Amino acid sequence: MKRIIFNLLKFGVSAGLIAYLVIDAQRDKTFANLASQPKHWGLLAAATGCCLAGVALTFVRWYVLVRALDLPFSLKDAFRLGFLGYLLNFVSLGTVGGDLFKAVFVAREQHGRKAEAVATVVLDRVVGLYMLFVLATAAILATDQLSSSVQQIQIICRGTLLCTVLGAAGIAILLVPGVTQGKFSAFLQRLPRAGTLFGKLLGAIRIYRQRPAMLLLACALSVGVHSLSTIGIWLVARGLPGEAPSLADHFVIIPLAMVTGVLPLPVNGLGAFEAVVAFLYERVPIGVVVSEGRGLVVSLGYRAITILIALIGVCYYLASRREVAQVLHEAELEQQQEQGAASVAGDEFARSELTPGAAQAS
Repeated sequence: MKRIIFNLLKFGVSAGLIAYLVIDAQRDKTFANLASQPKHWGLLAAATGCCLAGVALTFVRWYVLVRALDLPFSLKDAFRLGFLGYLLNFVSLGTVGGDLFKAVFVAREQHGRKAEAVATVVLDRVVGLYMLFVLATAAILATDQLSSSVQQIQIICRGTLLCTVLGAAGIAILLVPGVTQGKFSAFLQRLPRAGTLFGKLLGAIRIYRQRPAMLLLACALSVGVHSLSTIGIWLVARGLPGEAPSLADHFVIIPLAMVTGVLPLPVNGLGAFEAVVAFLYERVPIGVVVSEGRGLVVSLGYRAITILIALIGVCYYLASRREVAQVLHEAELEQQQEQGAASVAGDEFARSELTPGAAQAS
């Protein structure tokens, strides 16, 4: 029951954000212009192709990380599981996401090497997320957004640069063997709630520390993934009527908006992504006046493309419904076990941290 209520709240937050943005955009003629003015369908088709290529490149990146561990895994499997995971990020009510599904599916086929299989999925997500910050940082410096006349943009840009630097420092620290092994590693894994995630991440780092070339390749592929997605959204903006920020501005706006995918909201940050795009569309461009609601229209156009891409996963699902259902059941059981273990670990952690005086006071 708690899980159902939590999932309904997540969808409620997303729906509320979208409703607010739509109502706010009604003050402008953006939606009216969208319906009445012609669209450039060739650019919209090109946008779909770029976004599809970006999604496909994420599957190639995961395939590289899996093969780096000498696990028996084909590129065909990577695309099959990748599209199924992509579909689950849309239709799942939050019980089993695409990442967990892929991890369980690969792990069940790698007897005795479950940790390695899970590590590939964890590291794939971490590499992709960090490279978003790297790409945004490069675009911020290239377009001199730090000198923006808008104070909020200056704050966002400085925060992005700080996250990139801290991320680089964190990666350097984690590459030190003593950090991922021994007492400090054990302490991180005992932390309530986050301990399980830390355990998987540290396991991934231990596995890949001896394969720097593969990590660099995964980072390069991530740049390609995010670049294709950014170009795709820029093409959406060009294909729809109205003014749009430049491609360079999009390389600042879109990576920052994509970071919202880590929020516990359905469909990779539904609502939050649109809100960030709408906010930045009106403030990042220099010399271009972008109407209110323009960012929302473009981001919704991108959402429509992602739904079309997710339909490819439906074909894979229909071809292997029984197997997918079995893996989903196993994933739900594993998630419940992890949550139970995290709860127990949290209780033990709390008891160990309480002093006698504090225990009496509570």
